[in-house]
Amino acid sequence: MFAPVRRHRGTYTGVQNPSPVKCSAVENGMVSSMSDEAEAADAGEHSMGLSEGRRWTARDVFTTGGIIAMHFLGLLAPFYFTWGALSVAVGLYVVTGMFGITLSYHRNLSHRSFKLPKWLEYTFAYCGVLATQRDPIDWVSTHRYHHMYVDSDKDPHSPLHGFWFSHITWLFDYNLMLHKRGGPTNVRDLEKQPFYRFLRRTWVVHPLGLGLLLYSLGGLPFLVWGMGVRTSLFYHITFSANSVCHTWGNQAWNTGDSSRNNWLVAILTFGEGWHNNHHAFEYSARHGLKWWQVDVTWYVICLLQAVGLATDVKLPSKVRKQGLALKPQQQQLN
Repeated sequence: MFAPVRRHRGTYTGVQNPSPVKCSAVENGMVSSMSDEAEAADAGEHSMGLSEGRRWTARDVFTTGGIIAMHFLGLLAPFYFTWGALSVAVGLYVVTGMFGITLSYHRNLSHRSFKLPKWLEYTFAYCGVLATQRDPIDWVSTHRYHHMYVDSDKDPHSPLHGFWFSHITWLFDYNLMLHKRGGPTNVRDLEKQPFYRFLRRTWVVHPLGLGLLLYSLGGLPFLVWGMGVRTSLFYHITFSANSVCHTWGNQAWNTGDSSRNNWLVAILTFGEGWHNNHHAFEYSARHGLKWWQVDVTWYVICLLQAVGLATDVKLPSKVRKQGLALKPQQQQLN
């Protein structure tokens, strides 16, 4: 399993956790390292993000073309609006966005913040595939590298290279990402499971199938709103955690990075915008740590726990909070 590693002013340290109890602060896993040679290379030609004269790979062309196609499809929304199509878009936004990305890809698979029965874990992960953000192995690997190398040149979507790089353009140069952090060697827990290997091979087929299903049920209105609008919107809302939440907001915890709590992003992402909270306690199933910090994903996890489906739910201990809390004057300064 994966152990989140926090970067404090250039030093990577693992988090020490107490014994597991219900809703306790626990994290387990592994830590990867990079060679000195790779570090030296990162300081060179690729230190400024997307490189000049870069070579476009088939994956780069496919990724760029797919994102552009979704946006063009979304631009047709005013011409194909129906209340039924809007309802489909909202419903799929919740199913693929909250259950698929925030609950499954992020909190369950990336950070192992709680456990689910395998049938339910796989169901939620499949919802994530329908969000058209690639398969769980690829998504989780990138996110784990982000936490390992946060705000450094090895961070896959480092804010050091500018707002738009951290928001979206990092997706368009896969060779650069491989050069920065290496291949997906930090997801052995997923790679050993046939279901996730199957999704890695076939992930693109499933959103296409969903698009065909929507078209057969409601024609172009369902396709435009259920795929184009919903997918494009959630692209940018998800990406905002990488860009907006490392630029605007407040810091409550001494994480040693640029992560911020942003209430607007939190509302739009079902709780993911409490990003400084998350970087302080990566293993925590709860991101909105204050009663007033809305975290819909956490409410769903609590419901799953109440009915016995979510177990080993992890939360930061009081001692951990006291150790990382910034004083009010420090919060204002940040």
